[in-house]
Amino acid sequence: MPAQNTSKVTEIDDIQPLLRHHGHEIQQYGTLRNLPIALSSNTRSESCHLVNQILADTIILYHLYKKHHWLMRGHTFYQLHLLLDKHADEQIELIDALGERVQTLGGVAIADPRHIAEVTKIQRPPNGVEEVPMMLSRLLEAHELIIGELRVAIDKTSTNQDSGTNDLLVSQALRTNELQVWFLAEHLETP
Repeated sequence: MPAQNTSKVTEIDDIQPLLRHHGHEIQQYGTLRNLPIALSSNTRSESCHLVNQILADTIILYHLYKKHHWLMRGHTFYQLHLLLDKHADEQIELIDALGERVQTLGGVAIADPRHIAEVTKIQRPPNGVEEVPMMLSRLLEAHELIIGELRVAIDKTSTNQDSGTNDLLVSQALRTNELQVWFLAEHLETP
């Protein structure tokens, strides 16, 4: 006769996952932690504010790229479908770098989609499909807005001697956005 398993199953509370945990906010948006990076609180605060605005708009630009990538139509569909996806991937890299810079400065990177929608300066597109030239124009306008923000932030971070932020804004964000503008503009017909 086989042996019977008579062991009891008992729950061990201290190894159970903590579900529906409600904690408290440990750092509010717009505040700074003091990190030893040899920059004043005022400099770090100003840089966080500037970079968070660029970050919010870059996140919206990324989503515009994905929207237009999916909704692309017409005889240039394949070429633009691939180009917009490539640009979206490049914007994702910028999003990560910008968010990490805010954290490095001791700030809180803007991340919640509802907050981003409140902060962005990029105009909301219609929910449906637009004509291809309008899609490209909308992307170019978003880039122009971000490039304008970048130029202001580059000037201020240079003045404030925030070289780390300045380098990110020039070598990654500005150059990526300018190059993407060129590629997009070449797809619009000229009069």
